[in-house]
Formats: sequence, structure tokens, C-alpha cells
Amino acid sequence: MDAYDSDERTSGAATTPGRRSRRTAADLDETAESGGDLDLSGLTGVVGYRLRRAQLAVFEDFNRRFQRFDLKPAQYSALLVIGDNPGRKQSEIAAALGIQRPNFVAMLDELERRGLAERTRSTTDRRSHAVVLTEHGRRLLAEARAEQAQQETDLGDLLGPGGRDALVSLLHRLTQAE
Repeated sequence: MDAYDSDERTSGAATTPGRRSRRTAADLDETAESGGDLDLSGLTGVVGYRLRRAQLAVFEDFNRRFQRFDLKPAQYSALLVIGDNPGRKQSEIAAALGIQRPNFVAMLDELERRGLAERTRSTTDRRSHAVVLTEHGRRLLAEARAEQAQQETDLGDLLGPGGRDALVSLLHRLTQAE
């Protein structure tokens, strides 16, 4: 007799020798309320599930580390790209980061409000804006880069020798089609 048969017999469910009856809703509710661990075996080997869980773990760590800078991952990415590409059009930066234009405009509004970035008229296209970091933005980015470098070091330690580089390489292969 296995646990399934035992549960049915103790709950009063009728069984035929050699045949199991279906569990009732009450039986399932009782099992769910017992608080046992959920069976996630159907997900543990799924790439998308593992990627999402890894992303959540890294972003949670990022948010904790970058709380003192009051920066979200997308804002940090934008500051980084603006800092490495001063004077480029905001539409180019938004496209490179995969951020929809209206969302990027709102993000730039916030970065400007905080005195981290500023828009200027493009010298090559008067209809568009070039984006640069302010002095305050450059200082904040320098501090944030140092924190991000520490996060990368910590992730490397967690993943072991060559693990971080292998992971980045594999993730790059997955996104090359973009």
C-alpha cells in the first residue's frame, strides 16, 4: 500500500482492489494545506525559468547595492551608455538599450530632474536631442561603476573560476539573434 492508497482509505474514498479512485477536491485541499514543498521539477531544467530566476536574483542584489544611488537597472544602463557615448541622439540610446521611446523620454526627464543628464540640440539634426551627462552625473556614474564592478566580482566568486565569463558568453549567444 502506497501513500496515495493510504490517503484515500483514511479519507473514506472508495477503492477497488488494484485500482485507484480519483482524489476528491477535499483531499486535494487537505494536501495543499499541509504546507509541503511544491514540486517544481517540471521547471528546474527549463532555460527560461532559470534565466528569469537568475535575473531576479541579480536584480535584487543590484537594487540593494544601488539603493544609495537611487538608480534602477535601466537608469544605470542609460547613464552608462550616455557616459560612454556623449552627444548621441536619445533615440539611438533608447534603441540600443531596447527601451521604447516614450519610456526612455520619461526616464531622461527623471535623470534631467535629478541633474544627472541633459539634452542639447543635436548639431547634425535640429529635430533631435543629443544627450550628455552633467558633472554630477559623471561623478555618480563613476561611483556606480565601482559598485557594479564589485557585483561582477562577487558573481564571479559565486560562479567559480571561469563561470562568470562562460555564463556571459552563453547569454551573448542567446541574444545574438537580436
